[in-house]
Amino acid sequence: MRYSQSNPSLFAGISYLSATVQAQTGYGYPPSSSPTPAAPSCKGANTTAELIWYPPVKSDINTLSTVINGTGIYGFVFNSSQAPLNTYDWCNMPHTNTATYPKVNDTSYKLEYVEVIHRHHKRTPYAANTFPVESYAWECSDEGLFYGGKPLNPYGNSSASTYWEVYTSPSNPLVPEGFNGTCQFPQITRGGLDDSHQHGVDLKAVYSTMLGFIPEQYNANITSYRVTNNVITSQVASMLIAGMYPSRANQDTPLLIQPASVDSLEPAYTCSVASALYGSYGSGSTAPAWLAHLNASASLYATLDRLSGVNPNATDWHMSWDHYFDNLSARLCHAKALPCNIANTTDCVTMAEADEVFRLGEYEYSFIYRDSNQSLPASVASYGIWVAELAQNLRHAMGQGSSSVASGNSIRYRHNVAHDGSISRLLAILQIEHMVWPGMGAEVIFELYQKDGGCYFLRVLWGGQIMVSNHPALGRLDMLPVETLLGYLDGLVGVGGSKVPGLCKTPECAVDGEGCK
Repeated sequence: MRYSQSNPSLFAGISYLSATVQAQTGYGYPPSSSPTPAAPSCKGANTTAELIWYPPVKSDINTLSTVINGTGIYGFVFNSSQAPLNTYDWCNMPHTNTATYPKVNDTSYKLEYVEVIHRHHKRTPYAANTFPVESYAWECSDEGLFYGGKPLNPYGNSSASTYWEVYTSPSNPLVPEGFNGTCQFPQITRGGLDDSHQHGVDLKAVYSTMLGFIPEQYNANITSYRVTNNVITSQVASMLIAGMYPSRANQDTPLLIQPASVDSLEPAYTCSVASALYGSYGSGSTAPAWLAHLNASASLYATLDRLSGVNPNATDWHMSWDHYFDNLSARLCHAKALPCNIANTTDCVTMAEADEVFRLGEYEYSFIYRDSNQSLPASVASYGIWVAELAQNLRHAMGQGSSSVASGNSIRYRHNVAHDGSISRLLAILQIEHMVWPGMGAEVIFELYQKDGGCYFLRVLWGGQIMVSNHPALGRLDMLPVETLLGYLDGLVGVGGSKVPGLCKTPECAVDGEGCK
């Protein structure tokens, strides 16, 4: 594997960004009064964009020599939800807000439709990512996660508002693996709930107070919310909705969800081809390009295995840096100490070692979702249905057919709460210029505008700022003729996702060895 020279650091510091960094990451802080570029005629839209992969820009994040030999984390923040608004903050990523929103100053553009997709907010680690024995407990007694049911349509007997209260029994001789305490692993934490609420407040301030696009009061015929089958997305949605519409606090509010076996938002539908592609070059593969960073970081693995008690032969911990990344970042986001050896409490993970884990994790996500030329077909197959639903929603907003939800024909603001794998696949399909691991609350927004009595244009915001794609037909996604994006997505996944079943089906020859050229 050949490495190019490192680019300047992605972030000049935690408190501010240089102009160079703004160009590299898209997380800039441009003046909200920046001029809107003149849009081309909708009749001249490129509807036949090439369906090929374009490599991302080379930077410190995807340069292995810098990842292994560097220090820090490019100015990224991993220990606070209160970083400056324009900074990559793993604990609470930049999102649309009134202070940084890039206004459209040309009043001939009329906002017609908005679709938001963002990763859930901060949580406890997954149980699989906790150490066999943790040196301290993790308490969640400052929140209640409610589970229950009640009759609807028509209403019947009332139900109690019930929530889970985790405990351990003195009569149970078994010791829980990982953290003891009163949390589920995973669950959105109290801090994550607060971040979710603020996310809702900020979106409402932009799309209602600033732009007047959605009404001040909740209207189920105009705004719609969707979650995945993982309950943590519902935990986020419950707070986000109350942040957007305080009158919805303690009120019944529907969340759209698809059956688990076909859920396109998570995504959870079976796609053997995509799984095989990811497995051929990414986590768990023996591809030299993937093994290069694992081999280069072998000494760090040895150190962390010794401190954590993780078995050096535990395959799931050593096929990628995902497990250690989740474990360490979750602690820091919640102001918890880095872990120490159970037998020697002076032998602890250092901040420099945690930083290297984070650099390695960022490198992996860039490699899996952008740097490999297999990232586009793998993401198209595994996330093609959701982008087909997006395309259908855009068409519906332009008066071309029904929406992707039978009951949603008047919806003009859709909000999806998803996961890092959802956002990463979407960024891969859009071929973002610089790929990072989408942190907690990472957000992509699609804004559809009408101009000149029937011409439609699209803006795509990533972290609250205009997204830049390395695909030449997409480029800076600022008032792009919508037909260009629709032509690109239709070519990849087909109208209505018609190509996805074929893309996901393992060819007969791959199963029995016959019929292949």
